[in-house]
Amino acid sequence: MSAARRAELGRMLVHDCGSCHGLTMKGGLGAPLLPEGLAGKDPDALAQLVLEGIAGTPMPPWAPLLSRDEARWMIDQLREGRLREGRLREGKRE
Repeated sequence: MSAARRAELGRMLVHDCGSCHGLTMKGGLGAPLLPEGLAGKDPDALAQLVLEGIAGTPMPPWAPLLSRDEARWMIDQLREGRLREGRLREGKRE
């Protein structure tokens, strides 16, 4: 994934996901998305939730805008605690 796309996905995490889950992912309208809350959860199942959304809730399907690999990358960033203080910290992982 290109650095430009990673930057774009990082902005989506902060602004789009953060608008419901909180800018620091501590929760809001949506559940918290902190590393300790995501630990032990199947990353593929989480990616499926992101892509399909959750019917009957404000969680929209993101499949029109994200590939499965991109959703997994975003989940990995959250699981690794890279989103802090309302911004995504660059990591070495691709």
